[in-house]
This record gives sequence, structure tokens and C-alpha cells, in this order.
Amino acid sequence: MKELKDICYIQVRFNEIDSMQRVWHGSFVTYLEDGRESFGRHYPGIGYADMQRVGIYAPIYDISIRYLAPLMLNDVAVVHTQYVHHPGARLDYVYKIYRERDLTLCAEGATTQLFIDTEGILMIDMPDYYREWQEKFF
Repeated sequence: MKELKDICYIQVRFNEIDSMQRVWHGSFVTYLEDGRESFGRHYPGIGYADMQRVGIYAPIYDISIRYLAPLMLNDVAVVHTQYVHHPGARLDYVYKIYRERDLTLCAEGATTQLFIDTEGILMIDMPDYYREWQEKFF
């Protein structure tokens, strides 16, 4: 099976810093979101706009982050996002976030998203657009 990966770069901003002059732990959740958005641009058909066009949403069901080293103001975070294939109606990704200046691994994470329709009802079957996307890339 092919590995689908994307890399994006994010410069740490002042509003992401905590009182210890490091990136606040909650800001890493945004970095994961940035990684998913970049992944969706890199692999057309899986992005949030693609989902919304067909009346589907994919809220986060599960998220985990392990913090390994700090990021500081003006550091560049390098977010590696990898799609994890599962046969069901879900989106799974794993992430590695590096500090660009010395390639230190700063955080690792994973997310699972489940599909819902416009009424907020959980979708058990894989949406057609997602099945078509998988056929295109696998």
C-alpha cells in the first residue's frame, strides 16, 4: 500500500507562546490541523472544502500528542502528516513535528475523524467521495 505524506512549514507566532517563552501545548493542535489542511491540498479530493461540497463533515473523534522538545518564537515547525488507511468510514493521520533549525523532533501525534452528515448523524458507510478518493490514490 502506498504511503501518502505531506510536509508543511509553520513559523511560530507570538500568540502561540506561553509564559515560559515556548509554544503553548494547545497550539500544537492547530499545527496538526495545518498539517491536515496541507495534506488536503496536496492530495485533491480529501480536503475540508471537498467534504463540504458533498454535505459531509469530519469532526475529530480522537487526538493524541506527545511533546518531546520545545518550539520557540520565530522557530519554524515542520509538520509531517501521513494518512493511515483504514477500511471504515474514518480518516486517520499520524504526525511528526520537527524544529527546522536543528531537525529536532518536537512532537508526535495522531488523529481520528469520523464522518457526519449535515444533520450531525454519524455515517457508518464510507461516503462515495471518500471511496473515490481512495481508489484514485491506492
